Amino acid sequence: MWRFSGNQLKRWRTKANVSREQLAAAANYSPDTIKAMEQGVRMPTPRVLDVADELCRAEGLLSAAKEYLSREKFPPRAQEFMEREKEAIALWSYETMLVPGLLQTEGYARALIESRYPPLDEETVEKRVAARIERQALLTARRPPVALSFVLHEAALRGPFVDAGQLCHLLDVSRLRNVDVQVLPFERATSDAHLGSMVLLEVRDHERLAFTEGPLASELTADPELVSRVTGRLSMIRARAFSPDESARFLERMVDRHD
Repeated sequence: MWRFSGNQLKRWRTKANVSREQLAAAANYSPDTIKAMEQGVRMPTPRVLDVADELCRAEGLLSAAKEYLSREKFPPRAQEFMEREKEAIALWSYETMLVPGLLQTEGYARALIESRYPPLDEETVEKRVAARIERQALLTARRPPVALSFVLHEAALRGPFVDAGQLCHLLDVSRLRNVDVQVLPFERATSDAHLGSMVLLEVRDHERLAFTEGPLASELTADPELVSRVTGRLSMIRARAFSPDESARFLERMVDRHD
């Protein structure tokens, strides 16, 4: 809906011979922000739609889009991955600094989302927290169950938002028959373990997809060479991590120290 509304915004603006700069000035936005809205990268705001409707003489057709626009559950760069995640029959994940979204408690998820910069409005925070918890149905709701494997660098467990409740939740999830949780301790981490987080998905047609995420960019790809590279890195990291049983004992010791 963002993309459709943005496309219509651009079409009406072009048809009315209104420049992007003129619309930006009238709506009190930068031209780059208007461009992002027209390209579907940002959601067109009610003010922009109303100003554009008047400038372009759209007779209410642009303003009418306000009723259908709502904030997306996920950031734009992650939306395609979230859609493919729903199709997964197997998932392998490695996280360097954060507890994976599928394993987060509501409190941990909220703390992360609320600390984003630039800050998000309250409505977006609530929707993203709810969406993150909703994703966790993948752990238990599917029949047959999805095979899930998680490796967490020890640094992810030492973060400021990790409390005893989050550690206990990791232990609870690790007891599910379809879930493996492993910890990669500091002393076993090689240089490959510091290259960033990654996820490997296998979907219903047995296609494999690799997802890598950084602070400013993410990539979802089915390119065989890149998928093979991610598979190799994941295999090496899993081999160096504690076994699931050792990891559970490690987490139990962390819980005891929190208590």
